Parts: sequence; C-alpha cells; structure tokens
Amino acid sequence: MDFPVELRFKVLAFAPQIHVTDAHGGSILYIKQKLFRLKERIAVFSDPSQQRQIMEINADRMLDFSANYRFSVPGGAPVGSVRRHGMKSLWRAHYEIVGAADQTIFELSEENPWAKIGDSLLGEIPILGLITGLFFHPRYRISRPGHGEPAFRLHKKRSLLETGFHIEKLDPTVEEGEEMVVLLGAVMLALLERRRG
Repeated sequence: MDFPVELRFKVLAFAPQIHVTDAHGGSILYIKQKLFRLKERIAVFSDPSQQRQIMEINADRMLDFSANYRFSVPGGAPVGSVRRHGMKSLWRAHYEIVGAADQTIFELSEENPWAKIGDSLLGEIPILGLITGLFFHPRYRISRPGHGEPAFRLHKKRSLLETGFHIEKLDPTVEEGEEMVVLLGAVMLALLERRRG
C-alpha cells in the first residue's frame, strides 16, 4: 500500500460514504454505510462501482459505547477488529486494533482532546457548526502497545463541505497485512468520530 492514504467523505451526505485512496489517487476501499441498522454491518468494496466486495465490518452489539467491530473477508474468515474503550474514550478517544489472532497489535488514541471540546461547544451554534471543520483538526496516533513512538498518524484535514482524513505511515517495519487492519480501524474511527472536529 502506498502511503500517505486519504479517507474522504461528504459532510452533507445522508448516508456516509468513504472513499479511500493511496498516494497516487488509486482506489483502495469504498464504504457506503447503511442507516437505521440496530447493529452495525458495513460492506467494504474495492472501488465506488461496488462490483467487488472485499471485506465486511460487523459490530458485536447495538450500542457503540464499548463495541467491538470485527473485520472479515466475504467468506467469513476473520482479518481483525477494532475495540472502542467506552469509559476511557469519554475524554480522549481510545481504540485497540486487534489482529486475526485476537491479540492487540496497535493502539489508536487521540492526541489532543481539547479539539473535541471546542468542536462540541461551537458545533451546537447553527452557523458556526458548519465551519468548525476549518478550525478543529483532531489528530490520532497509532502505535504498538507499550511503544512510545507512533507507527501511523491520522489527522483530519481542513475542509468545509467534505471531511478528509490523512494517514501517514511512520514505521517502515509494519507488514502489509497489518496495514489493512490499521486502515479498517481508521475507517471505523472516522465513522464513529466524524461529528467531532
């Protein structure tokens, strides 16, 4: 996978649609989330034509407070998952990215929780709510458990009508299979945290 990777979706779209592209603009993933599901189930396609489904994301419960989102190929074989830490995520977003062997391989955490507070306060004011995306840019670090240095960094880009996230790979030793699990974890973070910043 050629980094940096971009995640883009329209702010005003009724159903979230995320287009994931590589450093050369080539399509990696396309996600169209269905609304009004009691339990999250997301089909992941190779491109916007939606001809080839390459992955599926399923939540283990209805409420996403401490949910586990499992990634699997269409035949059902597990690829990994992302777990949200409910209480720990109240102040600072915190997720665990888990590999196919059900062991935590990365931790994803918010670097500056004050961006969330500014966005929450100003986002409730009708006119300011439309432009908070220009001022508040949450940043997330993705690192191996127990390691201080991030392996990836994810941050929201400045935007008015489209939300964009930029993912940089900082550790060249990360394997290709781990990259896909990290990317799916970043997609779930974008879906769950998209209203912030």
